[in-house]
Amino acid sequence: MTFLEHLEELRKRFVTSALAVGVGFVVCFFFAEQLFRLLARPVLFLLPDHEGELIFTGLAEPFVLYIKVGVLFGALLATPVILSQVWAFVAPALRREERKYALPFIVFSTIFFVGGAFFGYFVIFPVGFKYFLSLTADFFSPKLAIKEYLGFATRILLAFGLVFELPLLASLLARIGVIDDVFLKRYRRYAIVILFVAAAILTPPDVFSQLLLVGPLLVLYEFSILLAWIFKPRPPSADEG
Repeated sequence: MTFLEHLEELRKRFVTSALAVGVGFVVCFFFAEQLFRLLARPVLFLLPDHEGELIFTGLAEPFVLYIKVGVLFGALLATPVILSQVWAFVAPALRREERKYALPFIVFSTIFFVGGAFFGYFVIFPVGFKYFLSLTADFFSPKLAIKEYLGFATRILLAFGLVFELPLLASLLARIGVIDDVFLKRYRRYAIVILFVAAAILTPPDVFSQLLLVGPLLVLYEFSILLAWIFKPRPPSADEG
């Protein structure tokens, strides 16, 4: 394929993904209020007397909020389609025997991404919100804006969704020969330092929260080493030669 043909193929995959997100948006927009209520539940539960509420300061802010919620959950709903389009764009560069991993790639990418988002929602949200809300004093109380909360929650969910793709990325890079399990083992000590730094940035400044994040990341890294060993290219055996 020429460069222009690659661009045309990329445009086609992008349009298909955008249409899938659009369909997901239409479906999720009708349930935007319920979806945002679910998204805000961890912080509402922690507000004083469990009777807290989120506020807005602009007249059109609730409508814009529902649009953003529809796009967010529409994109999550369209994740299998998006990943299938990514694979379809990459597949021509792969050998025939490697293309059989298309279905596992799509399935496990979706599982890991959703699993990371769930981890952020059920583990990081309660710990992080509890810490931030503990910083209140007698002369001020928490009044959270819906726009600020949605932006914060979206970043956390997307960050953990992407982080949980680490094992799959390691498998793919190992399969095409970029890395292998030996490489990951050799640089494990540096990876641990990077993971602790990332945890210190993403979590509240207390040791418990950092360990809560670093623990799963270390498990994912070790799992990535195993997958890199499984998927790295093997030299042909004597019988095959």
